[in-house]
Amino acid sequence: MSEYRTFGNPYLPSWEYVPDGEPHVFGDRVYVYGSHDRFNGHVFCLNDYVCWSAPVDDLTLWRYEGVSYKKTDDPLNPAGAMCLYAPDVTQGPDGRFYLYYVLDKVSIVSVAVADRPAGPYTFYGYVRHASGELLGERAGDEPQFDPAVLTEGETTYLYTGFCSGGDESRHGAMACALAADMLTVTEGPSIIVPSRPYGQGSGFEGHEFFEASSIRRLRGRYYFVYSSVVMHELCYATSDRPDRDFRYGGVIVSNNDLHIGGYKPEDMPAYYGGNNHGGLVEIGQRHYVFYHRHTHGTTFCRQGCIEPVVIADDGSIAQVSITSQGMLGQPLPATGEYPAFIACNLFCRTPSLYTAQAAWPDNRFPLITQDGRDDDREPGYVANMMDGAVAGFKYFACAGVRQIHIRVRGYCRGSFEVATAWDGPTLGSIAVDFTNVWTDYCGDVQIPDGVHALYFRYQGEGRASLASFRFA
Repeated sequence: MSEYRTFGNPYLPSWEYVPDGEPHVFGDRVYVYGSHDRFNGHVFCLNDYVCWSAPVDDLTLWRYEGVSYKKTDDPLNPAGAMCLYAPDVTQGPDGRFYLYYVLDKVSIVSVAVADRPAGPYTFYGYVRHASGELLGERAGDEPQFDPAVLTEGETTYLYTGFCSGGDESRHGAMACALAADMLTVTEGPSIIVPSRPYGQGSGFEGHEFFEASSIRRLRGRYYFVYSSVVMHELCYATSDRPDRDFRYGGVIVSNNDLHIGGYKPEDMPAYYGGNNHGGLVEIGQRHYVFYHRHTHGTTFCRQGCIEPVVIADDGSIAQVSITSQGMLGQPLPATGEYPAFIACNLFCRTPSLYTAQAAWPDNRFPLITQDGRDDDREPGYVANMMDGAVAGFKYFACAGVRQIHIRVRGYCRGSFEVATAWDGPTLGSIAVDFTNVWTDYCGDVQIPDGVHALYFRYQGEGRASLASFRFA
């Protein structure tokens, strides 16, 4: 097992691509269960499931637990031709751990089981009706997708669904109850959050269900977290019951920071977004939301991120901004060196809500990427910084910052202008030139003491890559 000390976001190493993260506390550790993208992959979720965990008292120290389940472990997939989509895990009434997932070319829910939360898991069976027909295959069933699970006593509640915007055959997120065998449906499925064609008058208008079911019980309420029809946002709905009467609550996080004002206009995307999936977790007295971002200029190289959230006395959750500091919930010290892959804001003169859903990087925009191949463990960096492109980092506790070093390479000639606001005045400029290797440049800056974001805006010819920056 290897350990990784994170800087913040992303919380796993920059060469690891585990999106759709579902965090669960078992014992004294939090385990994250997600799908597993491949660097430079041509579609979603090409790799086997892996498990990472961290002690509940230190979310900056993540341990690689190994491969938890292989896509060839499912009897329907002996050749590995199908991908493992977003999973979830629950501890059953018998104390064992159950992994629920859907393969990408079928409409049924598979289940695997393990004696340890990190696995390895072995195939257990398929969710089925009491008649023996598989859930998703009986007449009238809707296709299953992205399962979420919650066990209370002898009953496990299963939540599934995928609803593209105009598809009237998909009615919304579904919930059903399972028997203690973890496979047999005893109630449902019933619709708990509507899809877009059925959203009128529901209170979910504009934020109807798309995919990415996640369920938690927190402070006596059931929180259903999901990705809405606009994809980039994780929304939530609450109920006093696990399988009905859910009411729309709001947006928790957007992976392009839409709706967040203060440091920018609310309708300005501050990162190139795409689909989103994650969940809430309670650790001690604090709550966090796990979500993912998109890298490499595609939607197929996603990385997990974390932000602290606050649940108000009335159960509401205010939207949080995406940051570099992540789970720390406090500014990073403006000392030493930081990798550029922790950028939480990334944009250029051409605004866009989304990155491209394509196998090749979208070179219209700056992007976070790495060298080498999948699992080469090469550090990430910001690439394709053209004239006017901005990489932003939030937040730093600054004191006496008068010089900054940057590591840059690329066919570029110009400067990186340093500011504490995306459209703020230049507080220093660092000249760069054409180089095929990572080269250190430095410049004088005048950063006021206090807590600030840090923005690097490239001005000049060509396209630059930014590996890191160092406070001096």
